[in-house]
Amino acid sequence: MKKITYIFLSSLLLVLTNCNDPEDVDLDPIIEPDAKPELTAGSADFSNYISLGNSLTAGFTDGALFQAGQNFSIPNILSQKFAIVGGGDFIQPLTSDNLGGLAAGGERIQGPRLVFGGSGPVPLESVIGPVTVGTDIVLNNPSGPFNNLGVPGAKSFHLLAPGYGNLANVSLGLANPYFVRMTGSTPDISVLEMAVSQSPTFFTLWIGNNDVLGYALSGGDGTNPITPVDGPPGVGFQNTYGALIQTLTSSGAQGVVANIPNVTSIPHFTTVPYNPLDPTNPDFAGQIPTLNTIFGALNQIFTALGATERIITFSTSEASPVVIYDESLTDLSAQITGALNANPGFPTFVQQFGLPPQAAPLVAGLLGSTYGQARQATDEDLFVLPSSNVIGTVNMEAAGALVGQGLSATLAGQFSVEGISLPLADKWVLTPEEQTEIATATTAFNQIISASASQAGLALVDANGLLEQLANGGITSGDYTLTSNLVVGSAFSLDGVHPTARGYALLANEFMKAIDATYGSNFEDSGNLVNVGDYPTNFSPTLQ
Repeated sequence: MKKITYIFLSSLLLVLTNCNDPEDVDLDPIIEPDAKPELTAGSADFSNYISLGNSLTAGFTDGALFQAGQNFSIPNILSQKFAIVGGGDFIQPLTSDNLGGLAAGGERIQGPRLVFGGSGPVPLESVIGPVTVGTDIVLNNPSGPFNNLGVPGAKSFHLLAPGYGNLANVSLGLANPYFVRMTGSTPDISVLEMAVSQSPTFFTLWIGNNDVLGYALSGGDGTNPITPVDGPPGVGFQNTYGALIQTLTSSGAQGVVANIPNVTSIPHFTTVPYNPLDPTNPDFAGQIPTLNTIFGALNQIFTALGATERIITFSTSEASPVVIYDESLTDLSAQITGALNANPGFPTFVQQFGLPPQAAPLVAGLLGSTYGQARQATDEDLFVLPSSNVIGTVNMEAAGALVGQGLSATLAGQFSVEGISLPLADKWVLTPEEQTEIATATTAFNQIISASASQAGLALVDANGLLEQLANGGITSGDYTLTSNLVVGSAFSLDGVHPTARGYALLANEFMKAIDATYGSNFEDSGNLVNVGDYPTNFSPTLQ
């Protein structure tokens, strides 16, 4: 079965022009009575500003870290405003180019950035051809010290971990290649130690997103668990975050922190529909009768067992949901296999697939193991963005296993179509139960962040509330309205997780507003918030 296409995205280019015709000139303008006040820092000391965090601090966008994205990072935008009122130099560990990706000794370890391919995100190389990733953690690391200590992929406890930037630890999975680029002659220094060694007067800290996001990105399959709330520093979120705040403020540094958005509202989880199977698609439509025959036999068993919520039916008139594996369901594999084997008509049933009657026990076992914890998706399920490239394709590993059990290659392929005849694996979908785990952890982490900020007298950015606004109607800033829609919403980049440059600008304004509220500065009242329209939403494939 060919790949089935589900998502059709389009972009809108807005071209704004100013009219300079004489008749449009106001010859009697209204004079504003009050000029904006001069920018002041209030009680804040920006003379030595350090930022700590993860990819959101580093300026990661479009699935990669590259120079243009770094230049539009929140801390870099802030540093330019801080410089007006006494802020010093702000040094970032810039990558080598605008291609994105990482290499180690000439061997690629992460790929280049995503670009817009006309209907959605595509790899850069699919548009411009093969490229050489120039940012090499062995060959060309920049020299510090660095003010931007945002490390893509970092969780809260990673900021305390010694050796997290040691090249020798990368192959062991104990180090982060992005932090390797920063550590230089002190490979075992921690992110926090690197920050305090520079005696900051002001800091921003946005950490904790990956402590839940990693679980979400893996579909809650258990390979990337949520950080526990309790535990010692470097393990549990509460004591880890407390250690970060205590250490950063111990010498009198001021700062602003941000809480964690509910990641299930970002476009990485809201773009792929639960019901993408279109009966007008000829690659799918021809399979519907056969599929309904197979699932009809299973549905009788589900009904007899009182598990009608597991009934699977594909419609010939409207879009159908995909079939998923749901680990929260009771495993009915044995019951399915037993019921099919006990059915005297089942050997005849399997003959319609070109199999001999003697294959009935084999098929019964395969159907039991495949659909024992399966159901069709509902609108309460969320699908990770990469699943759009998987649904409707043949899982070659599964097909190979079926061939190994005696099925023909053709039949094995028909029984291995992702989301149709083969339930989508846990890593592709967030079930309601997994979403609840994420929401519970996010609430707990945000309570810790809020309490820590209040106790230390730090400014607080409500990033969670900001995302909620983006996801529910959008936010208007100047002449632009930003939403959380992929591509056309302007706030989120092509990876569906990280902001665009315009999204980072919107966030930078929120940081400045929070600083105003806590330290008496007047970035907003003096007109020094940035104009989000000055920041791009899309980078050209030719930007290198």
